[in-house]
Amino acid sequence: MIPIAEIIAVVSVRSDAVAGGAPIFIARDETELQATSFLLEKILDASAHDLKNGSIILVNHR
Repeated sequence: MIPIAEIIAVVSVRSDAVAGGAPIFIARDETELQATSFLLEKILDASAHDLKNGSIILVNHR
């Protein structure tokens, strides 16, 4: 069976650099970026992946 991954949320400090169909959370700074991503990771039972450009994606790996 082929594993499927789905981006379920995006957290970013750069509102001008994100768009799309997943929910987008804009953080004020790097501290809020990390905190929001950590909470969403736990709430959504997802994996957080830092893109190293001021954005973190939350992915559901099925």
